[in-house]
Amino acid sequence: PWLERVSLLRRAAERFEARKYDLSAACLFEVGKSRMEAVGEVEETIDLIRYYAAEMEKNEGYDRPMQRAFQQEATRCVLRPQGVFAVIAPFNFPVALSVAMTTGALLAGNTVVYKPSPMAGLTGRLLADCFVEAGLPAGALNLVCGGAEVGETLVAHPGVAGVAFTGSHAVGMGIFRRMAERPYAHPVIAEMGGKNPTYVTANADLDTASSGVMRSAFGLSGQKCSAGSTVLVHERVADEFLGALVDKTAKLTVGDPQRADVFVGPVINRAAAERFERVAASVRQQGRFAAGGEMLAGGLYDRGYYAAPSIATDLPPDHDLHKDELFLPFLTVRRFADLGSAIREGNDVPYGLTAGIYTQNEAELQLFLNTAEAGVLYANRASGATTGAWPGIQTFCGWKGSGVTGKGGLGPWYVPQFMREQSHTVMG
Repeated sequence: PWLERVSLLRRAAERFEARKYDLSAACLFEVGKSRMEAVGEVEETIDLIRYYAAEMEKNEGYDRPMQRAFQQEATRCVLRPQGVFAVIAPFNFPVALSVAMTTGALLAGNTVVYKPSPMAGLTGRLLADCFVEAGLPAGALNLVCGGAEVGETLVAHPGVAGVAFTGSHAVGMGIFRRMAERPYAHPVIAEMGGKNPTYVTANADLDTASSGVMRSAFGLSGQKCSAGSTVLVHERVADEFLGALVDKTAKLTVGDPQRADVFVGPVINRAAAERFERVAASVRQQGRFAAGGEMLAGGLYDRGYYAAPSIATDLPPDHDLHKDELFLPFLTVRRFADLGSAIREGNDVPYGLTAGIYTQNEAELQLFLNTAEAGVLYANRASGATTGAWPGIQTFCGWKGSGVTGKGGLGPWYVPQFMREQSHTVMG
């Protein structure tokens, strides 16, 4: 019953709270996330469980009376579980994203087969323990570890009623197509990355703008689906903004994320480092680096994959780096003369996850809010130009190639996606 599920998930939130530092440490060691971000992720996880449980309660288990056609006839609309959900999670938010998808499925009454990223298996095991310790019935949550072959097996399995996935656009669309090949439609709830533009107008507070852009571009080494990896800045303030951004970036400490002063840790693996090298070579051929541009070497840097926070400029306006998701500490900067044209340029990507603006002009703000093609919009945030969503405060919905359902996580429409509607009409 839904009331028991709500109670059980709230107990799970208590277990996550009790084991917050265990989970944070595992996340730090496996993913290279900074201390601040690792602890913050677990705190977000606790809040999102409680938020989804409260939504379930507020909607009375998604069971509500309908109008009557006849006095002697009563009808109710109920949302019912789908069955078994495969939850396929990414490496970059191994606690929050895993738990968000798992909690949505469990609160809705489904069972879950959960596959953490192979780069975050310990974190996945620890969070599964939290659910078990909370009293989840045997078989309700099933942990399986592995890479792409395991994920493909889950998606192909006839016993899986739906898939919840966070990861790349290519893999997400592959899952969507595979599930569409079945005899009838099965739900796919997918968030699939982004290329998230920030607009800095001539009316911006440049200190706030440079702080927000720096944090969104280089937090978690740019390995966030919401990372701000491209900036369009008005030509009148471009030099001043770029100077402030380069100065702030130069002060970032790149190193061992166990240290409290480190903001930028390593990228996740050799493949990411090789991708960085390819991207950097392209910039050296067609543009220039205002900061960074190299993999770091010597000492600690020889024992991991550490990329310098990099700012590329003077690239051609149609360069692929302005449009491709890089998942690296890598930012491109270009200039504009007209905000409307800049927003059209920023929209001209396959993605639509987040976008940000810095302006003190109301007309510019409204133009952005009304024309930016992304599910999460931010204005004038020093803490992050395109990052920083929190459960119950910002919803996190991917438009275009960033999502498939038109409804996002962290908000009121997330849990119902794991259910299907049923009408009950009973003659009295």
